[in-house]
Amino acid sequence: MRTINPWINFNGNAEEAFTFYKSVFGGEFTKIVRFGDLASDEFPVPENEANKIMHIALPIGKHNVLIANDVPEFMGPVNENENRSKIAVSAESREEAERIFSGLSAGGDVEGPIDDSPWGTYAGMFRDKYGIEWIVEFDPELLTD
Repeated sequence: MRTINPWINFNGNAEEAFTFYKSVFGGEFTKIVRFGDLASDEFPVPENEANKIMHIALPIGKHNVLIANDVPEFMGPVNENENRSKIAVSAESREEAERIFSGLSAGGDVEGPIDDSPWGTYAGMFRDKYGIEWIVEFDPELLTD
């Protein structure tokens, strides 16, 4: 397996969240599909759902993509305080780890401040302002020439 790409469900704020993530990671969205883009007689989309995100993708680094969608109202709300999963970011330096940690944790809840870990890495853990849980880590043993 070459990559694992996390996919996150949102309650109508996927575009807002991904605009925030893009401001931290940089890059450009490779795909944005709205529910209204798929509307047809076979797949009717209520007007209040048409602008919601069916699929959004943001490449992060060389081989990873962060993906999300809004959950349509007829499927019920996503529990944003539920432990959906963590997204682990492996940074290439302590400085990069600090930048990403500081950017993504802004407005969120830090569960473990970024610092030297007992297992020899530089790591921190938090829940961002959208309820997504992250671990940012730099492992100097993984550096290659």
